[in-house]
Amino acid sequence: MIFYFTGTGNSAWVAKRLSTILNEPCISVTECTGSPYVYNISDQERILLVTPVHSWGPAVRMVQFIRNLKINGYNNQPVYLICCCGDDCGYTNRIVEAELKKKDIPLNGYFSIQMPNNYLLLPGFDVDSKTVERSKLDNADRRIQKIAEAITNHHTTALYTQGSLPYLKSRLVYPIFARYFRKRISFYATEACTKCGLCVRTCPSGCITLTGEEGAPVWDKKGECTQCLACLHLCPQRAIEYGNITKRKGRYHHPDYFKK
Repeated sequence: MIFYFTGTGNSAWVAKRLSTILNEPCISVTECTGSPYVYNISDQERILLVTPVHSWGPAVRMVQFIRNLKINGYNNQPVYLICCCGDDCGYTNRIVEAELKKKDIPLNGYFSIQMPNNYLLLPGFDVDSKTVERSKLDNADRRIQKIAEAITNHHTTALYTQGSLPYLKSRLVYPIFARYFRKRISFYATEACTKCGLCVRTCPSGCITLTGEEGAPVWDKKGECTQCLACLHLCPQRAIEYGNITKRKGRYHHPDYFKK
């Protein structure tokens, strides 16, 4: 089984490509209900976790899923992590490995795939140029083939991009992002908003409602937002901004992914 979390479609696309190659079913973690979420695993099965890298760590929703996951029938079946990153992953693998270890489940392998950037909420961060975006998407498919081959042959390969200063990025920046920064909700809809409700249907955390003035979207400020930026990037009217920092910045979603 392949479990994935996605905002703008990169991880969904990776999960579905791996699903096709490896003949494994896949499911979005946002569709996994129950507390805990109970999954019955067969003897010959394997589990793949596909997550975007947010501030050099796993998406918070993926961490929550792992903590809430109960696997019935687990008997050392292999578990793999696939990280979708804009550039590098830091210690994302170690963070996930530590979460799995709490459940006495070892991480058998970890891999990374560079995908187009979509994080805009800091100065200097923007989407990639169309040339870089196309290059990353072209290279990603070849990378997926190599990862699938490594998983099939039970190989531990160097298909993971840690990058420079991993301790600083993952042990200092990521905890700040996960605990504090993502709770700063400065999203709002501009006058271009048509109240179509796509942002509500898109939000994997369910923290957007059309309860504002004349049915405009409102973001819950209780800290459930994962800052996946799905609402911002998928808005067909480009009507969603985050303070002033996203103005004049680009928008991106995977070309094969668009929630309607």
